[in-house]
Amino acid sequence: MSRAIRSIAIIGGGPAGSALAFYLSRAGLQPVLFDRPARPPLVVGESLVPATIPFLQDLGIEDEVRAYSTFKPGATFVLGPDDVMQFEFAEVRGAKTPYSYNVPRDLLDASIARVAEKSGATVIREVASLERMPGSHRAMLASETLERAQGCFDGQPDLIVDASGRSRAFGRLFDLPCKAGSRSDTALFAHCEGIGLLNDGHVHTDLLEHGWSWRIPLPGRMSVGLVMDSEVIRGFGDSLEEQFDNYLKHDPAIARWGDAPTRLTRVLKYSNYQQVFQQGVGEGWALVGDAFGFVDPVFSSGMLLAFDGARELSRAILAGASEHRMKRYEKHVWNHIRAWQRTIDRFYDGRLFSLFRAGEEARETRFGKLLELHFGRHLPRVFTGEATTRRYSVGLMQFMCRHGLLDNDPAELAIR
Repeated sequence: MSRAIRSIAIIGGGPAGSALAFYLSRAGLQPVLFDRPARPPLVVGESLVPATIPFLQDLGIEDEVRAYSTFKPGATFVLGPDDVMQFEFAEVRGAKTPYSYNVPRDLLDASIARVAEKSGATVIREVASLERMPGSHRAMLASETLERAQGCFDGQPDLIVDASGRSRAFGRLFDLPCKAGSRSDTALFAHCEGIGLLNDGHVHTDLLEHGWSWRIPLPGRMSVGLVMDSEVIRGFGDSLEEQFDNYLKHDPAIARWGDAPTRLTRVLKYSNYQQVFQQGVGEGWALVGDAFGFVDPVFSSGMLLAFDGARELSRAILAGASEHRMKRYEKHVWNHIRAWQRTIDRFYDGRLFSLFRAGEEARETRFGKLLELHFGRHLPRVFTGEATTRRYSVGLMQFMCRHGLLDNDPAELAIR
């Protein structure tokens, strides 16, 4: 650890900020974590990919998480009335973790926050105020925030980390350049009951007349999300609740879920995603988690990106936080986000499911069976998160989405 980094402030106590605080505290540092006094009970990101499980184990909370979550053995994709694809994690060749969990996010966030505090991080239940240091591209804590820190810092901290999620405190403070993805949809979601599943524990992704939906089974309820063009969903009512409830009654794909769904909570809206900042580190500051970039709710990549980014940033800090080491962290996050973005783009343009169909056809041939031995080790592990940082696996999936569709027309499965 460089002598230049003696004090660290982390803005935001969500999974990325709390995990970073844990890693730094475990190494002997004493970061100061600023967290809001109360966290919302509903947060998008309730389904975890298998690659998050080693992080839960590292944090020492898997048993705790298992106790309040729904076991997740796989994923189901409903493409049409008689067109269903299911994906069992235990059948993935070479998988390190053949399962995952669907989690109540308020409980998961609380578990990670407790670990951070127990590990030695100082937690201040206040929202930190930031200011731009005059004449520089450096951030500083406002005087009232320093006062609330009660002597944790001797002046300004050496490093401030923005883990504020989609509030994106540093992005607004510095007006950082941001790259938007190919979609600008709205996601509405709520918890419901009276909704069926084809496979117990699976997260279900349904292609709708407009956009797509998720069904995530949680203990005693179902998380339901509707993701579609903003103009389309606004046509179903004036309020978020009207839009959500009316669309549930409208779409024939949802009518096949079973009994009429009953909404148990208010409806939340997310529209500021598919945005990634083009600068993730600077003089005395860094971004981590959703504050760096959030791709899309499909495939549940957010929590893995948060955990992986927190671990990589802690390694950069512990290695001295040199400009080279911090830029290496920045590049790692960019590459990880880019891999997910490419996969998600293939979901929206229909090529991903067209490739799945082509794979099912190819398995009926002798040559296809031989190829499956290779593809089965790489392609599924992109979706479980275990291979999203492996250039070959991600590249192979992109190549096959371009050249391996056989006679399948991706336009038939594109998200409208």
